[in-house]
Amino acid sequence: MNILWLRNPCGLALLLLLLGSCQPSSGGTGKKTALIYRDFYLNHNELLGQVEHPDRLRAVMRHLKTTGVLDQVERLSPPPAPLEWILQVHTPEHLQRVREACRWIKNDGAAIDTGDVSVTGRSFDVAVCAVGGVLGGVDAVMSGRVKNAFCAVRPPGHHALKDKAMGFCLFNNVAIAARYVQQRYRLGRVLIVDWDCHHGNGTQEIFNDDPSVFYFSTHQSPFYPRTGFPDEIGTGKGEGTKMNVLLKKGAGDEDVLKIYREKLRPAVLDFKPDFILISAGFDAARGDLLGGCDLTPAGYAEMTRIVKELAATVCKGRVVSTLEGGYSLKYLPPCIEAHLRALME
Repeated sequence: MNILWLRNPCGLALLLLLLGSCQPSSGGTGKKTALIYRDFYLNHNELLGQVEHPDRLRAVMRHLKTTGVLDQVERLSPPPAPLEWILQVHTPEHLQRVREACRWIKNDGAAIDTGDVSVTGRSFDVAVCAVGGVLGGVDAVMSGRVKNAFCAVRPPGHHALKDKAMGFCLFNNVAIAARYVQQRYRLGRVLIVDWDCHHGNGTQEIFNDDPSVFYFSTHQSPFYPRTGFPDEIGTGKGEGTKMNVLLKKGAGDEDVLKIYREKLRPAVLDFKPDFILISAGFDAARGDLLGGCDLTPAGYAEMTRIVKELAATVCKGRVVSTLEGGYSLKYLPPCIEAHLRALME
């Protein structure tokens, strides 16, 4: 390059402008919330008669488009997760068993492990992609591209054990994300808030003796999987970092919000997590096909605000939520809309 051109003030200004345009983008779209979604998530368990089926996400995305929410979020479609991250939580034998179960399926589905998990031919690939979606949500928050993220992924994850699929779940998305936060970004303490109507037995078991992960769950009782009682507070070094609060059938907004204000808030302020993950199941919503509670979209919005407020206080607002349950095509979409709008505030 001609040095005389650089000495010209106009030339120097143009050079600086060009250099600036080559810098990595900080995601400056002005949008605070990312929505993680890929059409590929529809390619799991697409058989008729399944409860956890692709129409869940179709209904959600259609509703978010109609209400204009899709235009207000940063839409991201992260790639599949590297398998080494899944192996931070699950055994190699479990990973291989899920892969093999899907490999030999032709036109029909098959049930694996506990019998309440159905898979079809592409389920392994979709599940790996779902994990990648949640890890991509973490990346978007940690890079500063957005403040928070909601991951509209499937299959769900919080029932998946280290070595077993269970309750519609193949890999434990939120547990893998917790380890990713700790190992990829060197953050010490992670809080997992689980508001699915069913206890996240897999998540609790994975971290039961781990004091670096606080697991907080509100769930209906007695109910599947018949775990998550108040005396389950963790074991060994993890004792005191697991909190389970039971909901009676018919529990509504104020019942749950009271728990969040009186139990979650002090626990979080004491634990001081560096990152917050939400297992965002919406099967405690009024009218859900499997749940028996009575939460409304307004209730989910307020729960979201409480978690956001705590995140702003203790961990720079870092929140990533991921879809778990929620099986009513009528009630699931407006609850997710309310959750997203609260995240965007």
